[in-house]
Amino acid sequence: MTILDSVTLNLLPGVGPRRAAELRRREPLAEALARPDDHADLLPAEARDELRSGRARRRAEAELKEAARQGLRVVGLDEAEYPAWLKQIYDAPPVLYARGDLVADEGARSVAVVGARAASAAGGALARRMARELAAAGATIVSGLARGIDSEAHRGALEAGGRTVAVLGSGLDRLYPPENAALAAQIARRGAVVSEYPLGAEPRPEHFPRRNRVIAGWVRGVVVVEARQKSGALVTARCAVEAGRDVMAVPGHPSEGAYEGTNALLRDGAILVRDAADVAQEFGIVIPVTSPASAPADDLLAALRPDAPVGLDELLARSGRSPGELLARLAEMELDARVRRLPGGLYIRT
Repeated sequence: MTILDSVTLNLLPGVGPRRAAELRRREPLAEALARPDDHADLLPAEARDELRSGRARRRAEAELKEAARQGLRVVGLDEAEYPAWLKQIYDAPPVLYARGDLVADEGARSVAVVGARAASAAGGALARRMARELAAAGATIVSGLARGIDSEAHRGALEAGGRTVAVLGSGLDRLYPPENAALAAQIARRGAVVSEYPLGAEPRPEHFPRRNRVIAGWVRGVVVVEARQKSGALVTARCAVEAGRDVMAVPGHPSEGAYEGTNALLRDGAILVRDAADVAQEFGIVIPVTSPASAPADDLLAALRPDAPVGLDELLARSGRSPGELLARLAEMELDARVRRLPGGLYIRT
């Protein structure tokens, strides 16, 4: 089997991962593609016509040529670079497009950190810190490059100098969300940005549930940090259950809508985790201990005093940060018990 066969299969109209997997199970792929009419129950009429005419093969050749021009790797399911744990799911993608490096045997030390796009400052800070500490301990952090929790998880791993993988719901040349282009470039240097979708594929809504099964299949376990009842992160958790992976969730107060989904996961048997230490304990990961004295100086901490509460407007002026960055950092410092929030939007150094 060649990568050309795999790309041909991946580009066939009306043939998704499940049909592709079934076709592979029947006979060697090259033979199946050469006799499309023998598999009319799996290959729609348009796909069979493209195979008979040779158009499918020519499209695949052009796709590989364009991928090479863009500096992308295209790895087939049967190649050594393909992630070993992802191969285990029943509808594994026939090919993966990658910008960066793939590591086939990293599944046992990979953790997905996912959650709400419209994340709270506290949720984003927790995801970032959790990913940073797990990455510092050698874990690969996998997420979906989405706004909110996903982006913070990637940033945390990068801050630790660790490896992180972003799985897209679009072609690699149709990055979504577009404002994460710089983050994606950093991820590609420290890990990989990957997709099962061909070049030019737009970020359509139906692509993201399929993307989520790749995230779940790649890893040993999925951590849902913050999610409403109908969050896409819950789709990832469901895919993890189907793939036999661990599902972990961060609890929240029942009155907070942002934690409806995670609390429901916990009710249904997910593992309760509060921080990176809880995740590490589940997986036997040892997190390096950093003493407060060795922590880097923080300009925001210097702007606070233990005897004089300071409001957000003043902190914005003193720190020069954007409102989003400021709230995220304050939330992280609250988690570290370095800052305490007071009524009226005031903060004080502990």
